[in-house]
This record gives sequence, C-alpha cells and structure tokens, in this order.
Amino acid sequence: MTVVAAISPARKAAFGVLLAVERGKAHADDLLRDRAVDALSPADRHLATTLVLGVLRWQILLDAQLKLLLTKTKKRLDPEVSIALRMGAFQLRFLDRIPAHAAIDESVELTKQSGRRFASGLVNAVLRKLAAAGPAADPPEAIADELALAQAHPSWIVERWTRYYGLEAGRAICRHGQSHPIRIIRLANPVAETELINSGVCLEPATILTAARTVTSGDITAMAAYREGRVRIQDEGSQLIAELAACSTDLDQKVRSIGDTCAAPGGKTLILAERNPEAHILACESSPRRLAELSERLVAFAPRIECRLADATTLDENAVFDVVLADVPCSGTGTLGRNPEIRHRLRLEDLARHAERQRAILSAALRAVRPGGRVVYSTCSLEPEENEQVVAAVLAENQSARQVSLESHIASLAKAGILTASGAAQLRDCLTPDGALRLLPGALPTDGFYVALIETTA
Repeated sequence: MTVVAAISPARKAAFGVLLAVERGKAHADDLLRDRAVDALSPADRHLATTLVLGVLRWQILLDAQLKLLLTKTKKRLDPEVSIALRMGAFQLRFLDRIPAHAAIDESVELTKQSGRRFASGLVNAVLRKLAAAGPAADPPEAIADELALAQAHPSWIVERWTRYYGLEAGRAICRHGQSHPIRIIRLANPVAETELINSGVCLEPATILTAARTVTSGDITAMAAYREGRVRIQDEGSQLIAELAACSTDLDQKVRSIGDTCAAPGGKTLILAERNPEAHILACESSPRRLAELSERLVAFAPRIECRLADATTLDENAVFDVVLADVPCSGTGTLGRNPEIRHRLRLEDLARHAERQRAILSAALRAVRPGGRVVYSTCSLEPEENEQVVAAVLAENQSARQVSLESHIASLAKAGILTASGAAQLRDCLTPDGALRLLPGALPTDGFYVALIETTA
C-alpha cells in the first residue's frame, strides 16, 4: 500500500491557483477569493495568499536564480515542476519563518502528487542547493535592492517607466509592484467604523479621502459590516475616480442621469449612487457572469441603479446622460502589487489593442452625454498609449468636446470635506499640464491611475 505524504492545505491551494494562472485559466485575485481558498483556516488562507502573490511578484527573479542551478536540464520544465520549484525557492529565499525542510519536502511532494514523480528528484536536488547557498533574505516588503526590484519586472516595462517618468519614479513604481498592497476600506457611515473598532479591527485615517481608512490589523471580511456592504474594500485611488465623477462642479443643472460604462465589480457605481441620491444610474457590463455579481451587489439600490448587459462601445445614444464614467479595461500596469501576474502575460503589442477599444469606449461615452455634460475617462494603467494618447486621439475627431482641468474638482471635493487637506495638496501636485490626474505608485499610497475630464460643448 502506497502512503501519500501530507501536503499542507495552504501549499496545496497555492499550487492549484498558480497552476491555473500559469495555464491562463483565471486571474490570481479571482482564484484567491474562490470557495476552496475561502474554506481554509485564516492562517492557511494567509499563507496561501502569501505564496501565490509572492511567487508571482518574484517569479522572474526566482526563475533566473533557478536557471543557474538547472544547467544540466535542457528541456523545458512542465508547468507543475516549475511551480513546485518557484514555491520552494520563494519560501527559502523570502519566508524566514518557514523551515527549509518544510519548503523542500512539500515542494517535492507537490511534484509527485501532480503526476510528475519523475521530476521529484530534480526538485529536491535544486532546492537543497538553493537552501545551502545561505539563509533566507529579508521579507519581500523589506528588500531595498533596486536591481532586484527592477529584475522582478520585465525589462521592457521598466525601461518605459524610467523613460517617461524618470529614474526615481521608476524605482518607486518597481518597489510598489513588489509590495503587499495596503488594505483600504470605505466607510458607509461612522457607525460602521465604531463597530469595526469594537470588534478589534485597527484602523488609521487614509491619505486622500475622509471616508477611507487604512486597516492595520484585523480580518475585515469576517465582520458583519463587510458582509452587509456597510464597509467595502477599495483602493483609495479607485474611490477617488468615483468621487471625481460624482462631483457636480461646472454642470449647469443637477445630475439626474449617470452612465457607468464598465461598472463591475461596482465599487465606483456605489459611490456614484451615494453622492447623487436623486440620479438614475445605468450600470453596464459586457460579461454575463460579472453582470450577475454586479446586480447582486447593487440590489439594494434598485430600481435607481439599472444593471444592463451591454458592450461599452454601444452605449445608448438616446440616454443623454449628465455624466458618464468610462473606467475602461486596460493593461493594469498601475496595479502590479495587487495583480502581479499581469507582468507575465502583458506584451508591448497589447497596448495598441487596448487603446483601440479604449478609444471606442470613450467615443461612445461622448456620444451618450448631453451637451454641456461631462465624461470622466480613467484607467489603472501607467502607459501613455492608454491614457493621454487615447484622450488626444478622440478629441481630435470630436470638435464638440474639450478636456478641462480637474483642479476645480479637487477644490470642490476639498471644500466639501471629501478630501483631506493633505490629500488635496498632493493631488494638485499630480495634475498633468493638460489638467488630468496621474497617480504614480510610490508617489501616493495608491495603485496607479490616470483620470481625465472631458466636457461636451452646449
């Protein structure tokens, strides 16, 4: 009788997620919120998340180190073998609280149980060589080696960032890409904050928005306030985009109708609804699965928020919205700390493909907004092809629209107490010459975003 050695639930779950990501079946963020991972104990869930995101963040560097120890292996490794090696190497190099024998033995066992028993000796030998090279390094968040930070990203992306934004900004972006994201929540009301604090969650004021808080300890997802939607996990930059779209500065009448072209998962839509309680909102989503999730999340606001299966490029021209938020699908290079696998699948030629669809969405949004209304265009990309170049190209074809500065919106949000005083000052420093906002990771404690305001002429 063959005895199957035990593998910890955390490592088994992490292996499965990484294998699915490697095969292009799903995104890590979605898989880490799957029922299988959610069913783990809090400690195992934390370790599984650390392993998945850590391996994806450091995969390029790990592969380079492993390649030096695989000189006798000429064939391309099977995905199962590569992932077992990466998981073991990540634990040996970066997680100093995990014993070396646990990292090695369970990586070997993962190789065997994945059907690649023939490679288990290779995995064992390589990881033992790596362990013999020295003790674990500092945790990933503490690494200050600028070369290692850069080497953990594709060189073509790093070269672009330093060319467009300068060497220091490029370093800060790389550092952000290797850091675990700060957990930010949005409070629906002060009562929710008191409830969290009384339950043992530690909160600190966030940088930009008065309704945001930084979670320093505690499991938000276990709280009733989170399950009931009175507290939402949402990056501060993402919240800011919705606040800018909801701001009524310079509109010649009260906001009655709002279009949200790419609404899922719905965090921005909720802010639009909260800030404009009398407005009807059309929330569009092209994916049936994501639309179902969006509708469930926004059910409390029905019928004021109408969720519709629709492609953003075919937004109803007869709707005549006062405001349209075009938060478009993009490369996501501003979110590499949160979505580290993007760096492994993104190619330079993808930017042109994204830009083509982004131009189509922005053009449709401008056709659907009333004369004198506005469109807020946003991405979580750092790439000019998806940001200012998209806006410039669409405006060149539309003589009845113009880009206006977001400076007045920042002032209005500060006056209304929505922005902190320091946040407003920092945002003014992030304004581009044409009045758009560019939030670079590292400059502010947010993901990277671009936001432009376009108004149609009456």
